[in-house]
Amino acid sequence: MKISVITPSFNHAEFLEKTLVSVLSQKGSFELEYIVMDGGSTDNSKVILEKYAKLLQAKKWEVQCKKIDFIWRSEKDKGQSDAINKGLKLATGDIIGWLNSDDVYLPNALETVVRYFAREPQMMWAFGKCKIIDKADREIRKWITAYKNLRLRNYNYNKLLEENFISQPATFWRRKVMQEVGYLDENHHLVMDYEYWLRLGAKFKGDFVNNYLASFRWYADSKSGGGFLQQFRQDLAVAKKYAKGRKWPIFLHNLNHYKIITIYTLMSFFRRRR
Repeated sequence: MKISVITPSFNHAEFLEKTLVSVLSQKGSFELEYIVMDGGSTDNSKVILEKYAKLLQAKKWEVQCKKIDFIWRSEKDKGQSDAINKGLKLATGDIIGWLNSDDVYLPNALETVVRYFAREPQMMWAFGKCKIIDKADREIRKWITAYKNLRLRNYNYNKLLEENFISQPATFWRRKVMQEVGYLDENHHLVMDYEYWLRLGAKFKGDFVNNYLASFRWYADSKSGGGFLQQFRQDLAVAKKYAKGRKWPIFLHNLNHYKIITIYTLMSFFRRRR
């Protein structure tokens, strides 16, 4: 089985190498196609990408899966969603995932995913557990992770309409489903993942993989860290779009919306006070 991973990147040299290593070090019986779409970075990102391309080409990198095809481009794009879509259109793997350039896969994550899809041929998409780490790779916000894990175990589509508890770095789908659901909506820059999960979930049953697959990096000046209020408002708007008359999930999403905004606002306040 072949798995394709897409990494969109722009001026993320601070974290990019850790992301690359976490993907290229994956062990298993699969073929890996790793596609990095850089948006024309002006920092050291292209140097880092060239370094790993040369290591693989010269066979100086220990490949621990069956095969690695490393594809990277550096060119201007229209944002993260556009970059991911460019990668998705290049992907040839049976299974697809995307990993942002400041996040990392955990060891054996891709082998776990490949084994899951081989074992469950009827499942079209699935999601696992995801840790939250800071800039220094320290695990943080374990209570949020525990809450999400609880929600993941009890997944159904109505619950997904109530709030977005699926972690993007730990989510994978079969490439063939894109023939029906298409690609990311490039009008979205903060909630393109949630919108895509709702599109996938409306067509196909999702399933929980009870393993930690990735770590999501949270920091104050990250996209998620700095724009959480706008993101949660957009989450609500997207949920309303896909609810299609379901009033109860949207009522609960409204409650969760204000609950989460209050919690995050308090967390930001106390962080500034320290």
